[in-house]
Amino acid sequence: EKIIFNSEWSKKQFLKKLDNFYYKSKKLEVIHQSVNKTKIDFKKKKKIILFVGKLNSAKGYDIFANAITKILDKYPEWTAIVIGDEPREKIDLYHKNINNLGFINHTKVLETFKISSIAIACSRWEEPFGRTSLEASSRGCAVIISNRGGLPETITNGIILKKINKHELFKSIESLILNKKKLKQLQLQSYNN
Repeated sequence: EKIIFNSEWSKKQFLKKLDNFYYKSKKLEVIHQSVNKTKIDFKKKKKIILFVGKLNSAKGYDIFANAITKILDKYPEWTAIVIGDEPREKIDLYHKNINNLGFINHTKVLETFKISSIAIACSRWEEPFGRTSLEASSRGCAVIISNRGGLPETITNGIILKKINKHELFKSIESLILNKKKLKQLQLQSYNN
């Protein structure tokens, strides 16, 4: 009776080569994914920058790798956690302030979001939705995303990269590190909205 999409972007992709008549169809509906909200103690947030997902260039992991090493060299009081794996593509990332947890269960991922201050989802590919950024927001992270696919639909308050490159990502992370008020504001707005 209906076709359900997980983002407006996915719905638009479906409609691309169809007649305009279908654009107003009541049989096409968007139901965004959701996540359970939990209580967050913002005093327990640590100076952690988090990347969760496939560790490949489509997800922007190479961009993250280049930017995060420079951030951690410049701001050694901060650390980064990487969660995920990718057997098909090898992107090396080593730094004394990076903890690569590999693939871990979902409950532990959500717990890591709860203590992290900043989460990154800088995909190059058109994300149909972007669950990582939704979960990061729900756990009170300041979120930095790329403007790809349905990713912008996953956050209400965050930073959307104008260009998907290491310089833009570095500047965005640094802006949050240097402006604690902005960091806290984005964390609270993400969580509340």
